[in-house]
Amino acid sequence: MRLLSCAVACTSVLIALTLPAAAEALRPPAMQFTLSIEGPESACADACRRLVSASGMIRADTATEFESFAARNDVRGATIVLESEGGSVLGAIALGRSIRRLGMTTTVGRVVELPGARSGAARAGILPRADCESMCAFVLLGGVARHVPDEAHVRVHQIWLGDRREDAVAASYSAEDLSLVQRDIGKLVQYTHEMGGGADLIDVSLRIPPWEPMRTLTPAELRRMRLDIGDRPEPVTVASSDASATPVSGGAARIVAGRDRGWLLGERDGAPALTRRHPLTVEGEEIGYFDLAIVCGPAGEYRLTYTETRRSRAGRTDAPASKAVRGVQIRIGTRTAMLAVQSSEWRADATELDTLARGSVPATFVRPLTDHANRSLTVTTAGAPEGETAIRIGNAGLAGHYRQFASGCGLRAEAGRVRLSRSD
Repeated sequence: MRLLSCAVACTSVLIALTLPAAAEALRPPAMQFTLSIEGPESACADACRRLVSASGMIRADTATEFESFAARNDVRGATIVLESEGGSVLGAIALGRSIRRLGMTTTVGRVVELPGARSGAARAGILPRADCESMCAFVLLGGVARHVPDEAHVRVHQIWLGDRREDAVAASYSAEDLSLVQRDIGKLVQYTHEMGGGADLIDVSLRIPPWEPMRTLTPAELRRMRLDIGDRPEPVTVASSDASATPVSGGAARIVAGRDRGWLLGERDGAPALTRRHPLTVEGEEIGYFDLAIVCGPAGEYRLTYTETRRSRAGRTDAPASKAVRGVQIRIGTRTAMLAVQSSEWRADATELDTLARGSVPATFVRPLTDHANRSLTVTTAGAPEGETAIRIGNAGLAGHYRQFASGCGLRAEAGRVRLSRSD
């Protein structure tokens, strides 16, 4: 069974697989539903709303679970409070339609239980600081009325194959894969129109590739996309006839082809090195590429070298000579390393900016990437015409090369750690 999720991301298209117990334990919990009465009673009296908490990952069977919940509870016309990192495309579409059929209001937040009132009934309030990501944004469309608090965040990204999302550039794709994604994009477009959402929601979502951070929608965008229409439903405006010509995908980055994909084992400055090339994109628009190299260093250390070539984005009017990359950060899990920018200069014709940054890290800093489970690092740059960029790189090929690389560096790779095998 295949599940798709919106790479608005995330969380991208998921394909159901039989997972080892350890991997299954890492999966986010499925969406759960609970019913409460708004409180405190003294504040809302007879106008207290029924609140349905909807928190967790959207799975293919989430809509079925919700229908069972609705059959046991009086939720028609209630407010459903969403907090989710997304999940299945088809599951989210079905959930949104169930919400619309029940005439519910949607909002983003976290339902918290309050002390019982004089009646002794359980009461709850809404904490507005919460996230509605990926396919959650499309579930939000299901409400007859929709409201996004100022403190909440709605984030979107592309649809992608979930089992290849961690290293989308290095993965392989079949015609069946592409057909599956195209089919679900079509269903998503149909659903968005059916719910009265703006076409911009599809356009913006499908610009953001899985290696970039999810795109946070601004208050103006939320209103334009009709994700926030206030507390009362507004008439649905039918799109003009030329809306069908609106592209539903942004300019996708050109994927580095064939043998250049994934981590490669070679040499750099006469020492063993693991190298990786990746497109540099901003909201899916390719503006260049970068290379990251992990090179043998002094005992117990690796040297990281980052080289980048970028073009100024189309339509930029800033004087390029006044902009340069000022900082490069590498993050693996919760650990970060700052690389020193040694040069960042525009070429003579001012069309491309070349940057070089270097730094050293303990060998243990890199070790988490060698697990065969989905692992990634994030490269963040500051400065240059585009400001900050953030690109996530997977570990495809790295685990297979690492033992030979570590041995060439005089290190012995062991489970969970790296030990020196030489006295220096």
